[in-house]
Amino acid sequence: MRQADQIRFYVLNEIIVPARKNGLKTVKVRAWDVHQALGLESRMPAVCSALDADKFLVFAHVKLVRRHGPLQSSSVEWVWEV
Repeated sequence: MRQADQIRFYVLNEIIVPARKNGLKTVKVRAWDVHQALGLESRMPAVCSALDADKFLVFAHVKLVRRHGPLQSSSVEWVWEV
């Protein structure tokens, strides 16, 4: 499995699905948290690219509410409507 897909699967299964089960309307994700949870090293651009892609929105059935931060940084935050 490609790394981008691993990142997308992680966010969907560990963040989006639990948020839906708990009845949350939105969820906020930080690039740093995903990077750390997956045990990645120097792969922040991969995390940001995977989660910025339209492919993720379709895959996870989410709508981007807000994205804050530089193009590829550990401080990037996404807020998605779940």
